[in-house]
Amino acid sequence: MYELIICEKPNAAKKIAEALSDSKPIKKSSTSKVPYYELTHNKKDIVIASAVGHIYGLSQKPGILKSKYPVFEIEWTPSSELRKTSAFTKKYLTLIKKLAKKANEFTVATDYDIEGEVIGLNIVRFACKQKDANRMKFSTLTKGDLVTAYENKSKTLDWGQANAGETRHIMDWFFGINLSRALTASIKKAGSFKLMSTGRVQGPALKLVVDKEKEIKAFIPEPYNQIELRSKKDNQEIIALHKEGNIFDKKRAEEIYNNCKSEKTAKIESIKNKSFQNAPPFPFDLTSMQIEAHKCLRFSPKRTLELAQELYTSGATSYPRTSSQQLPKEIGYSKILKQLAKQPNYKKNANLLLKVKDLKPNNGKKKDAAHPAIYPTGQTPKFKTDQEQKLYDLIVKRFMATFGEPAKRETSTISIDCKNEIFITKGTRTLEDGWFALYQPYVMLKEEILPKFEQNESIPVKKLSKLDKETLPPKRYTEASIIKALEKENLGTKATRASIIETLHNRGYIDGKPLQATEIGIRTEEILEKYSPNIVAPILTRHFEEEMNQIRENTKTSKIVIEDAKEKVTELINKFNQNLQKVGEELLSAYKETRTTQQKVGKCPNCKKGHLVIKKGRFGLFIACDQYPDCKTTFKLPGNALVKVSEKICKACNRPMVTVIRRGKKPQLLCIDPDCPSKSEDAEEGDKNNKPKIKTNEKNEIGKKCPKCKSELLLRKSFYGEFIGCSNYPKCRYTEKIKKAEE
Repeated sequence: MYELIICEKPNAAKKIAEALSDSKPIKKSSTSKVPYYELTHNKKDIVIASAVGHIYGLSQKPGILKSKYPVFEIEWTPSSELRKTSAFTKKYLTLIKKLAKKANEFTVATDYDIEGEVIGLNIVRFACKQKDANRMKFSTLTKGDLVTAYENKSKTLDWGQANAGETRHIMDWFFGINLSRALTASIKKAGSFKLMSTGRVQGPALKLVVDKEKEIKAFIPEPYNQIELRSKKDNQEIIALHKEGNIFDKKRAEEIYNNCKSEKTAKIESIKNKSFQNAPPFPFDLTSMQIEAHKCLRFSPKRTLELAQELYTSGATSYPRTSSQQLPKEIGYSKILKQLAKQPNYKKNANLLLKVKDLKPNNGKKKDAAHPAIYPTGQTPKFKTDQEQKLYDLIVKRFMATFGEPAKRETSTISIDCKNEIFITKGTRTLEDGWFALYQPYVMLKEEILPKFEQNESIPVKKLSKLDKETLPPKRYTEASIIKALEKENLGTKATRASIIETLHNRGYIDGKPLQATEIGIRTEEILEKYSPNIVAPILTRHFEEEMNQIRENTKTSKIVIEDAKEKVTELINKFNQNLQKVGEELLSAYKETRTTQQKVGKCPNCKKGHLVIKKGRFGLFIACDQYPDCKTTFKLPGNALVKVSEKICKACNRPMVTVIRRGKKPQLLCIDPDCPSKSEDAEEGDKNNKPKIKTNEKNEIGKKCPKCKSELLLRKSFYGEFIGCSNYPKCRYTEKIKKAEE
């Protein structure tokens, strides 16, 4: 008999086995090659096995039609039986069931958060057939923290987290499945079929983006003027604006301009210097890290979370899914800094901080009962990618910056008198670096140092301008700012917000960077708000988020919240069903209009009557005239890419252009015509450099053999332009760029 420890992922199982083993853990494998570990800790036999995230999911009970709604009869089912993509989880579940039969004690060591608790709970009760288990709680996968977590494990699961997590899954199922089935049923009622979806958080999140888009579309720019004075001192240009700033009265702007336009000199009326302090930044919680990584590294919030998870499981940083902005003393500030000092990139700054007698981070107000703010453990990491290294650098420098001294800056405000009109110029510079020195290159503040002026000093007026400007519309959400907006509205959790945005992208409701609501997204949100406004209203989602917090704090039971959810879903569905056909007709109309817009490339260049549209054929997507068979104009499209309509016209051949998006590459704007001169730049460049063009015979052979299969190489043409390819295609897929072939 032994104690069975259940982890969330294989890498965590390995780390825990290495930390607890008195000697070296024995790695074993099941018949399906799933690893597990046997070890002895203080003369006690332990077996450590791993899940792979959620290996159970919710599904409706058998015997109920898949089209029925509302449906509330659900049960937990192995994930491998729910989705083909989760088939691989079956072998992990099979191993846990086998190991559980000989275990006499059970310990859950999944991530200590709501999702980790649900994963552990389901494995304990369904795979291990137990009512409860011990619980290890840790924020890093370092040996010291893991041993401490094991020695101080609680005798029960964290039932507040477990109940809150299970309730969240049940509620999300109730709302997501039932509302999506209602939407799909409305389309069916209108005489068509299309799978539609929405959800408890997805609807309100879409409303945020749609409302912003409507605000932008409704915005009417208002003209205004700025009067700008340019001068020069010590070879430095000085730009000053009239003190009234944005002047919306055109007559007043003309009056100021006419009064000063002939002046050749101005004088310094006053000089005001004001110093201030910039406090060190707060430690990272997940949201602030996602925002900062987007600003400094251009990582999407989803990618930041993925990288942070990798750094955590490798032992380099603490648990990332935290809402805390506080670093407790218990993590050992000096110990971590001493470890960081062993890494060349951080040696200097870590040693500087170690000289501080009383290390205190600039903690923020946000707390998390389960985990501290994100911090480096001090362990020297082995990076899998450059992106991991970049995020690690940001985390380390943020950690050190929180212990820094405030930075001191000074703003100089210079008032310039030009014929009794006052112009203002400002400059801000850093006097004392403080924490700035610890957080480079991520301090994104401008240094604007003005020349030294004396009061009443005369300066030349080099140029006076009356600038015509317009007010700007509100900015669209970025991937980072929408995460912040969702947090402010209490929509979703710190761990799910990035995936909510991805879902809206996948549904075609939003697009682009920054985020823009698509026509189908706008119309869908409008229809939902018209016929069942609570589906997209944030207030309902916030209500349930607050109730789940109460479950976690054991001040409300899951049963009450689940019954409340059933009532709310039923109310929404009943209101929705009253207008089912109208909803379906409007959704279908919106979908058709959007699809037509998304597929229309431009005017047909041959018949001049029809439009070129994207169509799908036996061999994939292509562009064709909608006047077929009268007009048989067609253009090929790449089969290995996502193609989107663009409003751009090719300057070289006047054909429409499309945006081509390939995995792992930047989007390309390309002409639809493969014979377009813009695609022969390589050949033209060859002419400029007096290099010969590629010569071919009547079979298009270039007189070279394929280095792989020795067949003839041909000059080929694709959507992207000309290239060299093997004549033995598709058996041999060897290709060369034109330039390489010329060489």
